[in-house]
Amino acid sequence: MAALFTGTGVAVVTPFTPAGEIDFFALEKIINHLVIGNVEYLVVLGTTGESVTLTKEEKEKIYSFFAEKAAGRIPLVAGIGGNNTREVTDSIAHFDFTGYAGILSVSPYYNKPNQQGIYLHYKAVAESTDKPIILYNVPGRTGANIMSETTLRLAHDFKNFVAIKEASGNFDQCMDIIKNKPNDFLVISGDDAYTLPFISIGMQGVISVIANAYPLKFSTMVRMALGGDFSNALFHHYELLDAMKQIFADGSPGGIKVILEVLGLCSGGVRLPLAPASDAVKAKLLAYTKGI
Repeated sequence: MAALFTGTGVAVVTPFTPAGEIDFFALEKIINHLVIGNVEYLVVLGTTGESVTLTKEEKEKIYSFFAEKAAGRIPLVAGIGGNNTREVTDSIAHFDFTGYAGILSVSPYYNKPNQQGIYLHYKAVAESTDKPIILYNVPGRTGANIMSETTLRLAHDFKNFVAIKEASGNFDQCMDIIKNKPNDFLVISGDDAYTLPFISIGMQGVISVIANAYPLKFSTMVRMALGGDFSNALFHHYELLDAMKQIFADGSPGGIKVILEVLGLCSGGVRLPLAPASDAVKAKLLAYTKGI
């Protein structure tokens, strides 16, 4: 089952209308764009999807909409995480997995648990379902790093932890996990710009933001790298590098939505407390889109 998450997953944005409501017409366009772009799977309502600013009812509608519109064309992963362990496990226990291949669950944020707290949180998550689970370490957002020892402990103790999305940017930590992980446990990049070098040290793919806009280019680069064709993968890597960095220069997903608006896929609107990308960042991204 873990092999299902090799390659390029996309942390899909949630588009909004000018009035701030979910734009399901735009969302269908984005889903079709990604399927045609030949990515391997879609992550629904991760942090890029602005899940923390959506109501429970809105989330349920989005989960169902993806299951309907993806229609078996591409695997789906449900983003279900948070800093209230009981709420997370209850959400998983009552989730309708029709059309979904697994879960991406972010490490608890704000609370800043110690490593034992992180382990026990994920132990509860693992025991709430038999579905495959991808751990998600993003200390820049959560305020607490999942140390490699904790990741390896979880990977060895629970068979339904099949992968980790590593967005610590710490090469030493990532190499420690790759070296000592179970054979069928995947290590996935959580940083677009680091994906190529991370694959060179043993990662098996990425959950990407830039692929919302350029799914074919980015997934082609990933497949080339996984196949050992680094010379050709480098071309695509450097073609996209400026955009991969700039979309995060003024907050995510405001940056990627600037490009998506240029591509005619959705508006650039985000929900408070996020604000749209600054004029300076927009100018750089617009200049980039004209040259690609």
